[in-house]
Amino acid sequence: MSNLLFYGDNLSILRNEIKDESIDLIYLDPPFKSNATYNILFKGQSGKQSSSQIRVFEDTWRWGMEAENAFDEIMKSGENSNVSEMIRSMRIFLGQNDMMAYLVMMAVRLVELHRVLKPGGSIYLHCDDTASHYIKVLMDAVFGQENYVNNIVWRRATSHNDPKRFGRIADHILFYSKSGGKHFWNGYAAAMPKTEEEIKDAYPSEDERGHYRTADLTGSMHNAKKGSPSSLPWRGYDVHSMGRHWSPPKTGFYARYIEENLLPGYLAIKGVHERLDALDKAGLIHHPKKGKWPGLKRYAAADQGNPPQNIILKPTGFTNYTKGKEYLGYPTQKPLALLEKLIKVSSKKGDVVLDPFCGCGTAVHAAQKLGRKWIGIDVTHLAISLVERRLTDAFPKVKYEVHGTPKDLEGARELAKRDKYQFEWWALSLVKAIPYQGKKRGADSGIDGLVYFQENRDTNERVVIQVKGGASVGVSMIRDLKGTMEREKAPLGLLVTLAEPTAPMKKEAVAAGFHTIYGGEGRRYPKVQIITIEELLGGKTPEIPRIDELAFKKTPRELGEMKPEKLL
Repeated sequence: MSNLLFYGDNLSILRNEIKDESIDLIYLDPPFKSNATYNILFKGQSGKQSSSQIRVFEDTWRWGMEAENAFDEIMKSGENSNVSEMIRSMRIFLGQNDMMAYLVMMAVRLVELHRVLKPGGSIYLHCDDTASHYIKVLMDAVFGQENYVNNIVWRRATSHNDPKRFGRIADHILFYSKSGGKHFWNGYAAAMPKTEEEIKDAYPSEDERGHYRTADLTGSMHNAKKGSPSSLPWRGYDVHSMGRHWSPPKTGFYARYIEENLLPGYLAIKGVHERLDALDKAGLIHHPKKGKWPGLKRYAAADQGNPPQNIILKPTGFTNYTKGKEYLGYPTQKPLALLEKLIKVSSKKGDVVLDPFCGCGTAVHAAQKLGRKWIGIDVTHLAISLVERRLTDAFPKVKYEVHGTPKDLEGARELAKRDKYQFEWWALSLVKAIPYQGKKRGADSGIDGLVYFQENRDTNERVVIQVKGGASVGVSMIRDLKGTMEREKAPLGLLVTLAEPTAPMKKEAVAAGFHTIYGGEGRRYPKVQIITIEELLGGKTPEIPRIDELAFKKTPRELGEMKPEKLL
């Protein structure tokens, strides 16, 4: 399967593009019901964080026709009576409010996520405490209460000053499987090494091989029949009289460790007493001076560390996560180390990881880094273009397919008709521009996007960009662009158009003349340029000087699988 990135409504994509039981692991961080408007922040001209913002999505769900239709669909589906009864009861309790809209819209999506998850798969749903108690009940209905595994608490900050209440510094990650205890689990893949003090406490004895502790060599009698070899005495120790039987390791991690490091050929030994004799001869059995039972020596060198716990702290070394080198400015971005931990313990290399609310692509990034296949879905072109750039920066040779974004002129026209803001963000991504920080929906500042370039070593300048998705264009647009350039003191301007420019437009643009960069480059650039979507799709690029990469949030390149930042 190819790695896939989808633009669009995840409900439609799940239903039409994702096959039954095809996904090994799902992570989702859906918009919370927290009445907050989240924004993407971009660096300003100096490369520092800009205080102005662009609205990306409102983290508020409203009860309306879409929610009503989703509720009606749940009631009529008949596929899961637990879900329909739970949603019906919650509507009686909550009424037709924003929280109910959030739960209904999540319910139809969770049903689809249950369908696409493999029988041995797992799902992690990330939420805050505003709705976590309701989501827990919803997850119980969809996945089954018996398939609940954990509530993981992630401490996202060290402190927070909330008026008249305890500081809210933690999120919740609800962990479910699809088939109870049959889900894949490799906890030691994300284990934390023990400290020196922990090693000394856990392995108090010492010999020439190092620190060790004694482990039981016996098991309960119900696992062995009377008279079987494992119930017979060995070296004077009568285990049967104490209701036990001999059980030296023959499978599992420590048996393999003995074979590979302490006693070659151990795994080939068949008999119970023969294994005991071999272990004893190799000095791997401790015979106590007092007490009844010998014990197997388990060495600290084989310790796999502390398995992951259900409280996860923020990455060490972060005083403020937004200042971390991996932070891209996306409002709900999570640390890469957090996603690596979840993916490592609940999947193996080659498995398929799905994030239906992929945002800036942290789960996708972690999956790629750890050798998993992945599918990411998001409803904004701004997020999709950010994920594409992140993948290109971190993994220059990564291969993946993008679906839902325009591939030809007809697709671009369709997007422009459907949503002019999504068209605008997509068009800006074609010229590697960032959306203008000061622009709000419905307002016209004369600037849709910006590209920064280096005038010289000490000066950064801007290319002012306007995007026009209408069916007709005119010379007045060039005059407006020139006026904006003059007001903003920008030396270059670019008009990106869906329609073919007219002859008067081209003449007006040429009349603006050239901007010359002196010094090392010594080249002239047309002050006002026009480029069409068709030309961009065909590979043409605007004439822009050396782009200042500091204006973008660049993801560090990954050099193979790297050790994740420490998460306790």
